[in-house]
Amino acid sequence: MTAATTMTSRTTAEHELAELQREHGAPLFALMLRLSDGDRQRAEDLVQETFVRAWQHPEALRADDFESVRPWLLTVGRRLAIDARRARQARPAEVGDAVLESARVSADHAERSVATLDVREAVKTLTPEHREVLVQVYFRGASVAEAAEALGIPPGTVKSRAYYALRALRRVLPGYAADLR
Repeated sequence: MTAATTMTSRTTAEHELAELQREHGAPLFALMLRLSDGDRQRAEDLVQETFVRAWQHPEALRADDFESVRPWLLTVGRRLAIDARRARQARPAEVGDAVLESARVSADHAERSVATLDVREAVKTLTPEHREVLVQVYFRGASVAEAAEALGIPPGTVKSRAYYALRALRRVLPGYAADLR
């Protein structure tokens, strides 16, 4: 094959592809737009990929089995759209910068350790009665009634001691005041 023959066949293929696009581009784009839920960019990408497939397989377009190549183009485009949808569903959703900026940052291990030490030291400053109530209610997760029974005091006393213990901790731990509410 000579360079002139290659150039002529390439030019002919390009003209055929341009003709395909003029004749079948609009209906193909309409279908891809529906299959891509109205996303114009995705629909354009699917149309382009369909025409690339047509260019890669010119034998399918010249088959004498059908009068028009439109069914072949629509079928290829539909399959590409289905594959693209499946690929998007298989990947985790993309997260924009705005979501990352507003995401809550959790304290690292060192910060949690320091906070734990601070709280332990602050709890040591409480009276034994207040400390017992906090240990029962907040650290062991007992209800007011359970703490009252375990400590042998009325439920109202458990509530008032817990209130005053937290108030004292807020004074000792001013940086943690929001966490103690």
